[in-house]
Amino acid sequence: MLEHDRQLRKRLTFAIISHPDSGKTTITEKLLLFGGAIHIAGAVKSGKKVKDAVSDFMEIEKERGISISTSVMGFEYGGRKINLLDTPGHADFSEDTYRGLSAVDSALLIIDSVKGVEDRTRRLCAVCRMRHTPIATFMNKLDREGKNPIELLDEAERELGLGVRPVTWPIGQGRSFKGVWSLLEHKLVLFNPGEVERPTETIEIGDLADPLLEEKVGASLASRLREDVALLSGVYPAFDAEEYLAGRVTPVFFGSAINNFGMRELLDVLTAIAPHPTPKVCEERLVLPEEEKFSGFIFKIHANMNPKHRDRVAFLRVCSGSFERNKSYHHVRTGKPFRTANPTAFMAQDKEIIDVAWPGDIVGLHDTGQFKIGDSITEGESINFKGIPSFAPQIFRFIVNADPEKEKQYHKGLNQLAEEGVVQIFSRPGHQNTRVLGVVGQLQLEVLQYRMEHEYNARCTYRPIDASIAYWIDSDDPAKLRKFVEANERKILVDIRGTNIFITDSAWALERVRSENPAIRFYATSEMTEDRAAYS
Repeated sequence: MLEHDRQLRKRLTFAIISHPDSGKTTITEKLLLFGGAIHIAGAVKSGKKVKDAVSDFMEIEKERGISISTSVMGFEYGGRKINLLDTPGHADFSEDTYRGLSAVDSALLIIDSVKGVEDRTRRLCAVCRMRHTPIATFMNKLDREGKNPIELLDEAERELGLGVRPVTWPIGQGRSFKGVWSLLEHKLVLFNPGEVERPTETIEIGDLADPLLEEKVGASLASRLREDVALLSGVYPAFDAEEYLAGRVTPVFFGSAINNFGMRELLDVLTAIAPHPTPKVCEERLVLPEEEKFSGFIFKIHANMNPKHRDRVAFLRVCSGSFERNKSYHHVRTGKPFRTANPTAFMAQDKEIIDVAWPGDIVGLHDTGQFKIGDSITEGESINFKGIPSFAPQIFRFIVNADPEKEKQYHKGLNQLAEEGVVQIFSRPGHQNTRVLGVVGQLQLEVLQYRMEHEYNARCTYRPIDASIAYWIDSDDPAKLRKFVEANERKILVDIRGTNIFITDSAWALERVRSENPAIRFYATSEMTEDRAAYS
């Protein structure tokens, strides 16, 4: 158990979340740089100046310049083994982000200091608050002219529903940006525009009255910094790590990711305060990371991470005990034993075989089709982890095979991508051959077509359905549920679990149906427990 405890204290598993174009994937790259992860997985290894992002390994991601799938990367820094998840920022890929958040113990929220708090930022923060996930915040792009830092703090506190606690503070902004002042360590970190290496000039200044401050940043900015720090100390309480761990306040950092600036200060504080592996909720009980026996859950499945090998990988979050190579485990959903000879750790699409993994670690399992998202793996106990639901789609389409000669490839691709969570597949009661797709955003439909063609050599087309609102339905009275399904047959779909889902085209129609059928319960997620407000 001594080794178990030591490994627990080392682990730090967090997700990076943001609105699109806030600099999230750039920050992922810079954190890897500071973590000494010098192998650039997924990058173009050539003499070209522009490289693909480490974490964007799918061809369509490289073409569009956006992240559409959660990537997992690992490195060590400050004595801690860090598991970092880079999640999609685009709203159309919300489900992948929400599932990624189920597998972490904390989150790093990126805010564009030019634009401030944006729509996706609010929604992602709401999901974290619902799960009491600790959030650290990085205000990015201070090398550009943007919102006043005090205004950014006020906006973040108001919009995100969290107390803000500045940990570093910018000196100037845009062209006048000189660096940051560490409020915790009383040191000055100077910014050099265009810096491509790690910034190294850090100056200890015990007292802001020290004339060395004027020498380094100029009289005007030195005076402004003194005024700002005095204001901050009067308005914001000192940072309290316990409040952060409880998810009530967020430490705020400032910097410029594109210039590698502010990354070291961020990582230094995160490795000091971010939580170790936390307990995870099951339907049956709470699972503690300190427990001796292994347990974990599948939160993501990805096919064709390496197109040359057509592999399929299930991502397992270790929750308790230790996961060992070649050891037999219990697959709860199927009741069958499971053993793997090649569990892997990740650097985006690159993998290395490991012998053991501990709570907080993300393990890749070779998947021949036996796993589904949400599956629990244990040493024998039948428990089912919560918090990995499917979310109600907003766009529905009939899907049709565009090339009948590729029927086998079409069905294989559609089934694998549905199991991966790219889309949800439904059928109509009594019409099992009619397949309906449900997605959160339009881009998911484009990604499905792209991957079907490029990974499975199959083509598909869509036909519209007049529906934009969906809820899973249930009732304590099976007879009333059956009667409701029969009466609304044209508005009922069945998911892959065999659960009914009700679709309609307007909120008004939904409310009328709900008021006329009080015995029927409507849910926004497949777990039938979550609050829709966090996801809408």
